[in-house]
Amino acid sequence: MNDIKITALANGVRIVTDEMPAVESVSVGAWVRAGARFETDEFNGVAHLLEHMMFKGTPRRTALQIAEAIEDVGGHINAYTAREVTAYYAKVLKEDAALAVDVIADILQNSLFDEDELSRERSVVLQEIGQAYDTPDDVVFDHFQSTAFPDQPLGRPVLGRPDIVGQMPRDAVVGFHGRHYHGGSIVLAAAGNMPHAALVALAETHLSHLVAGEAEPLSPARYAGGERRETRELEQVHFVLGFQGAPVGSDDYYALSVLSNLFGGGMSSRLFQEIRERRGLVYSIDTFLSAFSDNGVFGIYAGTDPDLIEELVPALCGEIAGLAGSLREEEIARARTQLKSNLLMGMESTGARAERVGQQMLLYDRVVSVDELVEKIENVTRESLAGLAQRVFATQPSLATVGPETAMESFDTISRRLAA
Repeated sequence: MNDIKITALANGVRIVTDEMPAVESVSVGAWVRAGARFETDEFNGVAHLLEHMMFKGTPRRTALQIAEAIEDVGGHINAYTAREVTAYYAKVLKEDAALAVDVIADILQNSLFDEDELSRERSVVLQEIGQAYDTPDDVVFDHFQSTAFPDQPLGRPVLGRPDIVGQMPRDAVVGFHGRHYHGGSIVLAAAGNMPHAALVALAETHLSHLVAGEAEPLSPARYAGGERRETRELEQVHFVLGFQGAPVGSDDYYALSVLSNLFGGGMSSRLFQEIRERRGLVYSIDTFLSAFSDNGVFGIYAGTDPDLIEELVPALCGEIAGLAGSLREEEIARARTQLKSNLLMGMESTGARAERVGQQMLLYDRVVSVDELVEKIENVTRESLAGLAQRVFATQPSLATVGPETAMESFDTISRRLAA
């Protein structure tokens, strides 16, 4: 990891490179501290709509020309909006890296936000929301998030609500861009065959005119817990049960990663073997971590037949309640090895490496070395895992379901099972 180099421009833009001289490509992008968590309730969905609008034309390029500029050289360009970050990234051959930086810098700074384009893009995003609504295993996670973090930005859907997005005024989009797209909120990151000095020179050329600024502070995330059940005529019940987790990058986060892997991270995990293989109660079951800068959740997702939910829930609660006192050294070692392997395998991808250094610079103002990450994983012990499991599973549960009406027991009963 000695190939990682960092430079900051006078306006606060940070440049980070992870050079890989043996490859022929470069993944480069801008990571912006401007996700959905920075929205007000009045304009929920503006961060994601803004991301769409960034590709709709600048004084130099039409929307088609933005796409053609990258695809004409065999590359690809894309973007995503998350709760704390929005990213714009491209992958190209090494000789086209300057073009990729030019295009990304152009859309970041010079997007026109044309009113006609905005009207069309509202319609596109409404269709995206409709598609997500038709996907119950997406809906259940939005319901879970709003239950875990109610009445605050972290609990609102990233795509926004249709009634708001459909009427989103141009002033709201332009205003959000003005508040959050400045030097102090942007990291330009690249991984691949890209010398650091070359990226710094491109940043000086294309991004030095950005206004300086400081990232807007976030109101603290307040985990609450509770339940939300949505009745739909479906073949399965989609079920998520979770607890308060840990902030991204904390020591507890790495320990929870080990716990999540051994509990529901693969075919050898406890939940897969007990709930699916031995009992046949589900087709899919797994655990997940959602971690943010100051809080997080540890959760379990399952999809099951409505007639099996009555048996699934007590069985799952039993596995949760018994986990802390029954951890085995061999399963912890296997989970640690799987996490390290996934980390090291990901280092073979320029895209994964650019994402890693871009996000870490944005969130921590430094890049955590692979050696440090491996050490944090190795330092997880059975004793520390047992104590962490007890603390996590003692928090108020968050429960969300989408599917047919069932005889699943009450939230209070589930809570008592977990407490016992």
